Amino acid sequence: MKKNIEIEFKTAVSEKVYQDLLEEFGLESNVFKQTNYYFDTDTLDLNKQQIVLRIRKKGNDYYKVTLKSQSDHGAYEYHVLLTPEQANEMLENGFNTKDFFDHVDYFVTFKTSLDNLRARTPYEVGTLFFDRCDYCGITEYEIEYEVDNFEEGKVAFNQFLENHQIEFKPTRRKSDRALTCIVK
Repeated sequence: MKKNIEIEFKTAVSEKVYQDLLEEFGLESNVFKQTNYYFDTDTLDLNKQQIVLRIRKKGNDYYKVTLKSQSDHGAYEYHVLLTPEQANEMLENGFNTKDFFDHVDYFVTFKTSLDNLRARTPYEVGTLFFDRCDYCGITEYEIEYEVDNFEEGKVAFNQFLENHQIEFKPTRRKSDRALTCIVK
């Protein structure tokens, strides 16, 4: 199991801004698809605790289960790589979180998914991600900026928005948006 702290800044953007940024950074042909499969208990116990549990699929053979919990300046993430067979078994039958994460003990099942068409590029003190998110018949666009230092990242992200005349628009976590498919 690998553990890290994810520090990210993000804003919602229009489709035009998304397309313009892909073109400006020369990333039109570097967009890749990843699918996030979200898991929780039947009573959404993890979501109520601001914990995200997902399997991310990239390409045909790369699967990773991730547990994320929020902190004041980022999210603690725990990752375990999976075989395609493990991931498919978990998607079909659910699993006990303790099998992968010692500090969380729930039986969870697959709840919903989100497709993310993503391009990435190094920028200043971190990495920019230009995302198109498809879930529940909805398409949204956003910019994420991942960094190692909160203060430096905040300055660089705000400067990026200013330089590109992008108005900051708060956006919810991808998991929260995807869960709207099942939570009415």
